[in-house]
Amino acid sequence: MTLDDEHFMRLALEEAKKAATKNEVPIGAVIVLDNEVVATAYNLRETTQNAITHAEILAIQEACNHVGSWRLENAVLYVTLEPCPMCSGAIILSRIKRVVYGAHDPKAGCVGSLMNLLEDNRFNHQCEVTSGVLAQECGEMLSSFFREIRQKRKHEKLNGSLGNN
Repeated sequence: MTLDDEHFMRLALEEAKKAATKNEVPIGAVIVLDNEVVATAYNLRETTQNAITHAEILAIQEACNHVGSWRLENAVLYVTLEPCPMCSGAIILSRIKRVVYGAHDPKAGCVGSLMNLLEDNRFNHQCEVTSGVLAQECGEMLSSFFREIRQKRKHEKLNGSLGNN
């Protein structure tokens, strides 16, 4: 991990906070090219009701528009949560050079947790991977979000059952 990694991951955390304010799973992504931020995004699945509007996908789309090409060969993607299979595929296909992520995702992560698609030499492109950058902060943001959801549901269920008596 470098100081730049920490700096850009903090920007990704800011994107994740934006997602949380919209009741989206707080995942943020930033794409950097030549030490310049060329794209930022956060999850919008609930807002759009579209399964593919993950932070990484949206950031890749924005970066491709910015550079005028689908090839992001020298880009670095910073994301607060380990990419899923769909996002890992998009990362490979867009030729991103390096991926830096925060928290591991034991249920859907495909950059080391369940499998490692980004470094699999059977694909025509592999990425350098740095994991665990600001992992505690990234993980705590997600844990807090889901803890609040569970508490709200428990409260609603309790109030609903009290109202039915």
